[in-house]
Formats: sequence, structure tokens, C-alpha cells
Amino acid sequence: MNRILIVDDDMDMCALLSRFLQRKGFETETAFTGNSGISKFKEQHFDIVLCDFRLGDKEGNDVLREVKSLKPSTTVIIITGYSDIKTAVDIIKQGAFDYIAKPLIPDEVLSVIKKSQAHISNAGASVSSSNISTSKQKGKPVLQDDEYLVGKDPATKELYKQIKLVAPTPYSVILYGESGTGKEVIGKTIHQYSDRANKPFIALDCGTLSKELAGSELFGHMKGSFTGAINDKEGHFEMANGGTIFLDEVGNLPIDVQAGLLRVIQERKFKRVGGTKEMNLDIRIIVASNENLQEGYRKGKFREDLFHRFNEFSIHIPALRDRKEDILLFADFFLQKACNELDKDIEGFDDEVLQLFIHYSWPGNLREFRNVIRRAALLTNAPRISASVLPNEIIQPASLIETGKEPVFHSITPAKNPDLKGAASQAEYDTILKVLKQVNYNKTKAAEILKIDRKTLYNKIKDYESPKTVEE
Repeated sequence: MNRILIVDDDMDMCALLSRFLQRKGFETETAFTGNSGISKFKEQHFDIVLCDFRLGDKEGNDVLREVKSLKPSTTVIIITGYSDIKTAVDIIKQGAFDYIAKPLIPDEVLSVIKKSQAHISNAGASVSSSNISTSKQKGKPVLQDDEYLVGKDPATKELYKQIKLVAPTPYSVILYGESGTGKEVIGKTIHQYSDRANKPFIALDCGTLSKELAGSELFGHMKGSFTGAINDKEGHFEMANGGTIFLDEVGNLPIDVQAGLLRVIQERKFKRVGGTKEMNLDIRIIVASNENLQEGYRKGKFREDLFHRFNEFSIHIPALRDRKEDILLFADFFLQKACNELDKDIEGFDDEVLQLFIHYSWPGNLREFRNVIRRAALLTNAPRISASVLPNEIIQPASLIETGKEPVFHSITPAKNPDLKGAASQAEYDTILKVLKQVNYNKTKAAEILKIDRKTLYNKIKDYESPKTVEE
């Protein structure tokens, strides 16, 4: 039985949640301040901490940090108002399991807690082949963890070989990969294989940082240091001290922010914005980018000296389309997770669906794959997932995305006496085909180059494409 600690300065809310969860078979304790919650946590065993983000004496991230420092395996769920959802998402990156938005809906609370129970039962798994077991339903190897899977494709094996090589070292690492390839997951894996595994892993999306607030987010600030700084605040580097910081899309940092970051990395010391106290920094840095940072500094978009500080070791994460042997493993893995979330029992996929998965290009990589299967599982009320619940772009003829095959389009120019309209259509056809070849028939990239949306490109392809393909 899971024991739950509810921390909320609203006494009525605490009482209501406590009674509801007790009726569902849980043991609960309540605390009305962050400090009293931490005291109870030190004195008793709790599997789950359900904590309001805004408390009278602390914030949810303070409670999260203290709970995780005392017992890292404890699941923390944040309760937040809608206006604080962005902050709650940031806290999830710091280690919270999930968040629940107010006003609270009992069934939603129970659903998140059930998800956390599955998380608790799988806690402690690490990313290694020794943790692979066989799914009883489908016989596919998956990790006993809520987040990770080790594949068997040669590209995946090479990836984990590099991870295991660099993880025990103090080296900074650059992770290159397309959007959705799982760069943050790989960053966490490196952290878990390192001697800092029991220290914090803090992730920050640099693409969301404005020039004005970047210093505060990175290094924290003191109360009154700028308009809106109503409290002292820890920055991400301070929160990660002793552990690992993961800077996603680091190439998006403004140039002047890069200069400040370089000084911190060189000196291993920093100050909060508006502060005078200099703090020592013991931290490992892992950065990620979907663009070549070396090209970035050549174009003046990224500091060359900062690039060389980061580039002690680099890893290129293969796209999902380049890991064909892993696609069906991930399909099963994501389906298991979706079934747990939705409390469904779906056995697997129709053969047609598996073939579509293998031949689709997955421009959004693992993130897109996961979302496709979650959606399909939600729409499925049968033992197996069929093609009828897949998005249109996957059901499209696969000729544009099969490796080693080239599409054949209908000739749209009249054989004799072509008119102006036909000539324009032929020119459009030639342009589309040329761009598709340039990007290896990746329709997302082609649409970007052609400056049209993917749906428009799909419709044009449908007009031009014949049902047959030929070998290149």
C-alpha cells in the first residue's frame, strides 16, 4: 500500500484530498506548511508526496529538492494553478513525477497517482542490458523503467557504447540529434552512469530563455535585483551544483549570455544576479543541439571559445528512421506505457500497422512515435491497433519514405501542345521532386524548404504520385 503525504496550506483542500484518497485505500498524512511537511517526511515513510506549488513558507521546488535529497526514489506530484503550469513543467524537469492543475478533479488525481504507483514499482531501474526483461504479453525486451528502452539496432549499440565510454569521465559532452530523438534521455543516461548519479540532474531548455531573464534562470537572482524579483531565487546552475546540468538547444543562447556562461565555466564560480557572494561550482555540463555548433561559430552565431569548452566529447544520436531494428521495440514499449496510462489492455498491432511504422520516415522521431501510439491507443477499443486510427501522414503511400526507393509521379504535362497551366504544373512537379531528393524524401524538411505546410505538400504528392515505386 502506498503512503501519501499531502502538503498544502489550504486546510480544507488537505482534508478533502485526504478523505478521498483514504476511501480509495491509501494511507495519508497532511501538512499545512513546507517545513512541517519536510519534518513529517523525515520522521515517517512516504512513497508519494502530493505538494501544492505555492505554500506559505516554501515553494514546491524547495520541497521537491529536500524530499529528493532525503530519499531520491520518492515520487513528488505538484498541485498548481493554471497560471503556474509553465513553472510546474520546469519543476518536472527537476525531478517531479507530474503535476495536477487546479481546480482538482478527483478522478484526475487518482489517475496521476496510479501512474505514480507504476513508477514506484519500477523505480531503481538503470539503463543497462542487465535490466532488460521480457514482456509477458508480447515477448519484446523493454527496460523495467518508465522512460528508457535499450534497442538492438547496430546504430543504437554504437550509441550506448559511446555513452558508457564517456559517462565515467568528467568531460563535457555535446549531444547532436534531430528534434525528438531523445537528447535529454541520453543526457540522463550519461548522468546515471557517472559518479554523480546520486546528485541532481537539472535540465534547461535554452530555446525558451529571453535575453533579459537568461542570467536569472541560469545563475539565480537576489530579491529586488530587478523589477519582479520579489524573492531570492536559485538558478539552474546552483540547483545542479555537485551534479549535472543539461542545456538543451544551447545554440539558441544570445551571444552576450554565452560570454557570461563562458566565464562561469572557466572560473567554476558564479554570482546570482544582483548578488555579491561568489559561489564555487562543481558541475558536469551536457549540452544538446539539433544544429552543428561548429557551423554556428563559423557563422558568428555561437562563440568559438565556448564551443571548444563544451566539445570535449560529442555524440551524434541517430534518427529513428536510421534505427529500423528498434522501431517495433519502441512500438511495443510505447504501447505498454499508453495502456498503463489509459488502464487498457491492448494486445498489439495489426501487421499492416507494423509495416507502416517501419516504412514511415518519423520526422518527429521518438517524440512523434510516442504521441502517435498514445493517440491510437486512446481511439482503440479492440484487442489490436489497426491502421484506421493512425494519422493520415502515416497511412499515405510509403514510396516517398522507403529507403532505397524513389517515387514515380504521373506526368502532368500534356503530351502535345502543353498550355501555360500545364507548364506551370510541370515546373511545380520538378521543383517538388528536386527538393524531395535533396532531403532524402523527408517531407517535413521538404515542406520547410518549399515554404508550404506539410498538409499542402501531402496533397500535392497525392496528386502527382502513382501507386507504384521503382528501385533507384
